[in-house]
Amino acid sequence: MKPILRVAIWTSDLHYCANRIGEWVAPLGLRLLLAYEFLESGLEKFHGENWFADIQDRFPFPFSLIPPEISWQIATWTELLGPVALALGLATRLTSVSLVVLTVVAWVSVHAGNGYNVAENGWKLPLIYLIMFTPLLLNGAGRLSLDHVVARCLRKKLPIA
Repeated sequence: MKPILRVAIWTSDLHYCANRIGEWVAPLGLRLLLAYEFLESGLEKFHGENWFADIQDRFPFPFSLIPPEISWQIATWTELLGPVALALGLATRLTSVSLVVLTVVAWVSVHAGNGYNVAENGWKLPLIYLIMFTPLLLNGAGRLSLDHVVARCLRKKLPIA
């Protein structure tokens, strides 16, 4: 076999292996990092004081209509339960949509007027989070997830016409 052909085959095999590993590991890494970040924020809210009343007028419609006490509870519990679901890979797309909505509301009401930099509470982190959610929304949780296990079980039990 010619050396160039061997290199092409080896490269093709390496590419295939990387893709297969990526189906397992890449979404898990995203899920775990996002889970950590949102859990940390949820714990701060859980142990902190409700400051949503101070920024209620900056919440976008229809969130501006919700009383600050209820908004605080929704945000806190979304940031506490959502990371658990993300880490497990359970209802990943639904959880991601919930956390994306939370992130957009935070961007508009807290971060938008502060520029880009993280040090100035700018919109850099919300933007990074939204970009990180994109593969989870489009591709799902990956193979190391409860979503994958549930889908496999359903495929076995449901007849496909």
